[in-house]
Amino acid sequence: MNNLTLLQYFEWYLPNNHLLWRRAAAEASRLAKLGIDGVWLPPAFKGQNDQNVGYGVYDLYDLGEFDQKGFIPTKYGTRDEYLNAIKSLQKHGIKVFADIVLNSRMGGDETEVVRAIEQSRDNRLQQISPLQEIEAWTKYTFPGRNGKYSSFTWNSAYFNGIDYDERAKKSSIYLFEGKQWDSKVGKEKANYDYLLGADVDLHNPKVREEMLRWGEWYIATTGVDGFRLDATKHIGSDFYSWWLTSLRQKTGLELPTVGEYWSNDMGELGKYLQKTGNQFWLFDVPLHFNFFKASRSGDQYPMNKILDGTLIESFPDRAVTFVDNHDTQPSQGLDSWVDGWFKTMAYAIILLRGEGTPCVFWGDLYGIPHDEINAVPDLKLLLQIRKNFASGLLHDYFDHEHIVGFTREGSTAKPHSSLAVIMSNSKGGQKEMNLGKQNAGKKYLDIIYARSPEVTLDENGTGNFGVGNGTISIYIEEKAAKKLFLDGSSTI
Repeated sequence: MNNLTLLQYFEWYLPNNHLLWRRAAAEASRLAKLGIDGVWLPPAFKGQNDQNVGYGVYDLYDLGEFDQKGFIPTKYGTRDEYLNAIKSLQKHGIKVFADIVLNSRMGGDETEVVRAIEQSRDNRLQQISPLQEIEAWTKYTFPGRNGKYSSFTWNSAYFNGIDYDERAKKSSIYLFEGKQWDSKVGKEKANYDYLLGADVDLHNPKVREEMLRWGEWYIATTGVDGFRLDATKHIGSDFYSWWLTSLRQKTGLELPTVGEYWSNDMGELGKYLQKTGNQFWLFDVPLHFNFFKASRSGDQYPMNKILDGTLIESFPDRAVTFVDNHDTQPSQGLDSWVDGWFKTMAYAIILLRGEGTPCVFWGDLYGIPHDEINAVPDLKLLLQIRKNFASGLLHDYFDHEHIVGFTREGSTAKPHSSLAVIMSNSKGGQKEMNLGKQNAGKKYLDIIYARSPEVTLDENGTGNFGVGNGTISIYIEEKAAKKLFLDGSSTI
C-alpha cells in the first residue's frame, strides 16, 4: 500500500443525481494518467434515504438493486454501475478500496418494545434513568430484498442500544437490558462505543457469523481490492482483527485496509496499531491537525514542528496521510478545514517526500461548489511530479521556524527525478540543501514560482534554493521541467 497514491472519490455535498459510479468509470483512464493508482469509493450500500452519503446504513446487501426505502439506486447509482466502475478502474491499474460501515444501522422497518436504561451523552457509562420500556426501531426485515443473498434479519437482540424512543418521541442514548457497551473502544465520553442509530452488538455470535458471511459475499460480488474501515474507535479493536484475518484466510487475498481512528493522540494510535497486530494502516489524523493549525496560525506556527507527533514520524509504513476529507470539510462534524494558502505546502509534504501513503481529497482536486471552494491550483501538477519524477533518497531540512524544506536525490528508475522543495510561512529567504553528489552541476527550475532564478548545484550536489513570502517553491531538473510541460502532463 505504501507505493499507492490514493484518491478519496467523493465529498459530502455531491448532488443526489445517482451519477458518481458512471463518472468513476468514465474517468478511470484520466485518473491513471494523473498518477492515481488507488481510489477510495464511498459506501455503496442502501442507506435510510436517497440523500444518504453512505454512513446511515440500512441494508449492506442492497448495492442499489432493490426498491427499498422508496428508491432503487443509492445516491451514487445502481448496483450494476458500481460493479462496472470497479472493473473500469481496475482495468486502468487502479486499486479500489470500499468504504465499510459495520458499527450501526439506521432506518429500521419495524419497532419493538425493549427494556432499556437512558445513558448520559457526555458519560456513556452513567445511567440517568431507571430501567424502562421504550419503543425502538430495531427490526430490519428488508422486505424489498425478500431474502435474496441473505435470509438474516435483525432485531433488538443484535443491538446494544439506540438513540430514539418512538413511544416518547425522545432522542437520547438508550442501553438495552442485558447489554453493555464494548470496552475495547475509544475512551472519550468514558466509552465511545455508541455513535449513532442502532448500535450493532459485534460480540453476538450470530452477528459475527453474518458479518463474516457478508464480507465474503461482498468481496466475491464486487471484486474490490481492499477496504477503508469507518469509525474504528467506536468498534472493539478485537473485532476488526478477527474479521480481517478471517476474510484473508477464507479468500486468500491480501485485502490492504486503512482504518479511520479519529484521534489526535499519537500514543492512542500507536496502541491501536499494537492491539490490532498492525493488520492495517491508519489515517494520520495528527498530521492533518498540524496542517490545520499551521494554516490558521500563519507565521506563529513553528514549521520545523510540522511532522512532530504524527504517524508518518513514528510509523511511516502504517500511515495514510491526508490534508482534508469529507468529515473535515466546512460545516461537517469534524470541521477542521485547512486554509487554501497552505494547501500546496501540505500536499507537497504528503506527495513528494515518499513516506506514507498519501490520500488526495475530492474537494481539493475538483472543488466544493456547495461551499464555494475551488480546486487546489497546483495539485494536479504535484501529482504529475510524484508520478514521473519524485524518487530517491530523502533529506529533510526542517531546521528553521519559518523556512523548511526537503530534497530527493532521484533514481535511475526515474530519469531526472531529483527535486528540492522549500516553503515559508513568513518572510521568504534561502536554504542550502543537498541533492547528492551524483547531481553535481545540474540546473533546477522552480515550477511553482516561475520567476525564481534557476539553481545550479555545486560539485557536492548542493545548492541555495529560494522561496518567497508565505509560499512554496518546488525545483525540479531542467530536463524534467521541459518534459513535464512539453508533453502536456501539467494540463491533465
